[in-house]
Amino acid sequence: MAPTGLGKRTVENYSARMKKIGVVVNTKRPRSEGVLSSLRSLAEAHGFQLFAEDKAMAGILGAEWVPAGEFGRYVDVALALGGDGTVLYTARALHGSRVPIMGINLGSLGFLTSVADTEMEQALEAIAKQTFKVSEREIAECRIFRGGTQVGEERALNDIVLGWGASSRIVTLALRVNDENVGTFMCDGMIVSTPTGSTGHSLSAGGPILHPGIGGLGINVICPHTLSSRPLVVPNSSVIGIEVVGAAKELILSIDGQDEYQMEQGGRIEIRRSPHPVRFLQLASHSYFAVLAQKLHWRGSSL
Repeated sequence: MAPTGLGKRTVENYSARMKKIGVVVNTKRPRSEGVLSSLRSLAEAHGFQLFAEDKAMAGILGAEWVPAGEFGRYVDVALALGGDGTVLYTARALHGSRVPIMGINLGSLGFLTSVADTEMEQALEAIAKQTFKVSEREIAECRIFRGGTQVGEERALNDIVLGWGASSRIVTLALRVNDENVGTFMCDGMIVSTPTGSTGHSLSAGGPILHPGIGGLGINVICPHTLSSRPLVVPNSSVIGIEVVGAAKELILSIDGQDEYQMEQGGRIEIRRSPHPVRFLQLASHSYFAVLAQKLHWRGSSL
């Protein structure tokens, strides 16, 4: 049943004024209570109608209650208040919709939460006046197979990691791209990352940073038992296949940091670009390279 006073959203672009805002909040963040109070006041001042996925938060915000998975039907934009994990959760809930996300950080600035909580007023004004920037990010689809049968399908904004498990013993993984053999690796695991996720797990494992505008997927072998293995970047039109050809343990398949499946010898995954990207709204002053410099502590060379 639709929330009272609501019709399904019909706006499929940003030419019309955004009036309906969905809110996802990580209430464990210490600054969430004060930010919610500010958000309610600013929304009322701009004439926005708020919708919250949590019934308690809906009461605090004076908002309608709508499950996050239904936001795509009713709201024009979603605010994800918390950290990058909150943005990942919101992106998964909105997958397949055209609703853009604005990430508002309730801690230190994140890679995905590009707006600080102290910039809430600027954020609401940017939505009201449509002075924001739009950044479109690719999503990776991962199909999981056991014994030749597909047992699941997941989507990742950041990365897909196959490895780890209950033992430190190495595994053997076979990598194929577009059904062409790339190699078989004795290793601890393998990471496939989107450009958005290239600054996460893949980067810590020695992978490259991919600008969000690049149409590609990064492939990184974790601790390969050879010095010749190097990270690989393939076009986003590629179909990546990884098969567990040797393992004395169960492996864990992690999607955006969430342990989703246990994989055994003979299991395989197939990864490709999703036809449904996610769109982020950012303040006009946002700089991707400034965020990289802050998060990675780039200092450059002194003269």
